[in-house]
Amino acid sequence: MSDKRLTFKKRLHILKHHYRGKKMAPAFNALHTFLFTPDETTHSGSHVRAADDLKRTMNTVIMALIPVLLFSMFNAGYQHFAAIDAASGVVRELSVFGNFLTWDNFWIGIIKVLPLVVVSYGVGLLVEFIFAVIKGHEVEEGYLVTGMLVPLIVPIDTPLWMLAVAVVFGVVIGKEVFGGTGMNILNPALTIRAFLFFAYPTWMSGDKVWVHEAVERAGGPDAISGETILGYLAQNDASSYTYSLSDMFFGFIPGSVGETSTFLILLGGLFLIFSKIASWRIMLSAVIGSLAMGLIFNGVVDQGWIGDTSKFYGLMSFPFWQHLIVGGLAFGIVYMATDPVTGSQTNRGKWIYGFFIGFLSVMIRVFNPAYPEGVFLAILLMNVFAPTIDHYVIRGNIKRRLKRLKNATVLPKDSEGEEKELQVETA
Repeated sequence: MSDKRLTFKKRLHILKHHYRGKKMAPAFNALHTFLFTPDETTHSGSHVRAADDLKRTMNTVIMALIPVLLFSMFNAGYQHFAAIDAASGVVRELSVFGNFLTWDNFWIGIIKVLPLVVVSYGVGLLVEFIFAVIKGHEVEEGYLVTGMLVPLIVPIDTPLWMLAVAVVFGVVIGKEVFGGTGMNILNPALTIRAFLFFAYPTWMSGDKVWVHEAVERAGGPDAISGETILGYLAQNDASSYTYSLSDMFFGFIPGSVGETSTFLILLGGLFLIFSKIASWRIMLSAVIGSLAMGLIFNGVVDQGWIGDTSKFYGLMSFPFWQHLIVGGLAFGIVYMATDPVTGSQTNRGKWIYGFFIGFLSVMIRVFNPAYPEGVFLAILLMNVFAPTIDHYVIRGNIKRRLKRLKNATVLPKDSEGEEKELQVETA
């Protein structure tokens, strides 16, 4: 067959074999396997035949994030124009097909959200490629999900250079120094978010950063507000926000780019559970933990232990179940707490791990006056404790099994076929 009749796929296969063993082979192989299935097959030894691999798993999670991304692009524009109307004294009535799913809204999403995605993927994958070439191993697909998560958990107007610096830090310090994908102890996306929060706090919190152009217009005659529901509650100013429960649930509220729509996050979570990518135990236990902490705070208010003059009254009196539909709690539970690398591996450990994520998220949300949100800190904290949880769960299982073995009896048959009871002794 002449070279002219070779397909693009076949040409890549030939080039792959030509560059095998050379310095840039990992970078070329990454491009090759991203576009096509490798042409290599195993010829000896036992191996598991399965349809899933790391790349397919990562792509499944990305599929669950696409609806959230598309919604966030429309919501970015909607919140911008709604804030302008509010500053002019005009109350905007939501109409999904009238003033939400519009080209003007989507255009703001294109110019503000897509660059965040491009920078996240571009910088992160560049770092992955550099480390793969230097260390001589294949480029790992773990960043495919991280690259999509990062732009969804930051404010809309986050400077691109700032995001690039944070991504470099998160990939290098949060993952590569531990050995790469599968070896990290902290969720890389949340490591990036934590770096941004502590390095550039004014860009990650406040009442301006959540709505496009709110920071630029601050102090001028056309200033607009970008305050979130949690921000109002932290100031004991619950009467100032006019969002309905349906607005909170479906996501027509300000916040980080992709955290607002609990409805779409719930659908994504069900998809991940159905595809057996994410653990339903972690999700359910995290919900239970957040509800438990919210109930405790509601009980404190109901008992009159704190009054409306307390700085914690607004968030403590917030109905316990509504904590799940505002802020980033639902997003963190579904897409980040369930990370199979940094979460607990044992079934009982997953219940403990998830419960404390939900419990601590609401606790930090209430007691952190500077930033009324706590899910990313709670998940990072439990990432650290996940190995310890699994260690003690496994030790407990071993002790119980040894105890059962020690108390077990066996009934061997003698030469005449009669059973004789013997006590099993263990050292």
